[in-house]
Amino acid sequence: MSTGIALLGCGIIGSSVADMLLHEAPRLKARTGQTLILRHVVEKDIPKAKAAGIPARLITDNFDAALADPDTHIVIELIGGLEPARTLVLRALKAGKHVVTANKYLIAVHGREILAAAKKAQRCIMFEASCGGTIPIILALTKGLLANDITRVIGIVNGTCNYILTQMTQHGQSYADALAGAQAAGFAERDPTFDVNGTDSAHKIAVLSALAFGMEIPFGKVERTGIDTLSDLDLKFAKELGYTCKLLAIGEKSDSAGLSLRVHPTFVPNDQMLASVSGSFNAISVYGHASGQTLYYGRGAGGKPTASAVLADVIDIALGTAPLLFSQLPLLTKRPPAKFLPSSQIVSRNYLRATALDVPGVMAQITRILGEEHISISAVVQHESKAGHPVPVVVMTHEAQDGHITKAIKKINALKQITAPTVRIRVLT
Repeated sequence: MSTGIALLGCGIIGSSVADMLLHEAPRLKARTGQTLILRHVVEKDIPKAKAAGIPARLITDNFDAALADPDTHIVIELIGGLEPARTLVLRALKAGKHVVTANKYLIAVHGREILAAAKKAQRCIMFEASCGGTIPIILALTKGLLANDITRVIGIVNGTCNYILTQMTQHGQSYADALAGAQAAGFAERDPTFDVNGTDSAHKIAVLSALAFGMEIPFGKVERTGIDTLSDLDLKFAKELGYTCKLLAIGEKSDSAGLSLRVHPTFVPNDQMLASVSGSFNAISVYGHASGQTLYYGRGAGGKPTASAVLADVIDIALGTAPLLFSQLPLLTKRPPAKFLPSSQIVSRNYLRATALDVPGVMAQITRILGEEHISISAVVQHESKAGHPVPVVVMTHEAQDGHITKAIKKINALKQITAPTVRIRVLT
């Protein structure tokens, strides 16, 4: 039996999927026993699709034709964004087609609606490629780790940011030069805002946390800070102190207090595995009560790596395993609403950098304020400077609640000797 496929979108990922379906069909059939046939490529920019090497007979700008084709069984959505992606996906499901997507934005914001529509239509929607590129993290959460009570998911899930931070920390590039390099290499979009401000990572941790914790996650509950405001000076201090700065997406569950979901730059100790993940690679660590820590590593961006994940879902549907899993697994279709931990109660270690005039008594005032807010100091760094001139004062703390850290920073910034806002970066423990 053959499986017919309609592809929506012919960008970098779409053209890679089409190329594999058109030119690697014999190998795919030998490995899976399934005949996968690309029947339609729906693309408004028809010359772009032709330039990608797709036969003209497959190209159309008419989505209705693909939906009306009884031999089309799966629709692959790779146009991205919320609209018209949401409308087209819902139409495909209503028409009786299974759907595969790489659209983390769509699943993070409209996942509940789309999953319900798939359930109603007795079809499935698969989204392995939405988080982590080629990394089979959705597979791990929905199959390999099902026996576990998962308490923590931590990941480097944006290849653009990881590439930029690698260039800055390992090669001394400025943020602007590293971003330009990422764009030239094809890792960053022309408008990289969603990448560098943490939104893309927030989409992914929302999706991953929903699966990991089996709860409904409103995307707006994910707190996020990007790398676009990082200073070179803080990256230098990180290196001096034995850390590497990474943009981490973190989901944590406390049985008594609820969930904490956040994205922010984080100092990672150099002896931890995440610190060594460089370039455009991604890595996601999952903590289960029985499995302990597991780590998933691979290319987080690019046409072929993402196409690999897309086609894994297509094959799962063709084999019949994905529809069965979707219809039977509660964490895909029956998730209760989540309870969230107030941000003021999040506990972490911290790096604080105050910019202070080098005059007597400043350090004493800073340490007094930290003591008043029940914050214990683990290390202090102050380089020699000219008396009376501003100097960075770095304090590493032991674990402390965010609410106390916020109050301490406000008090420190109010000191007359402080000449710039105090920088705070969390430290991974």
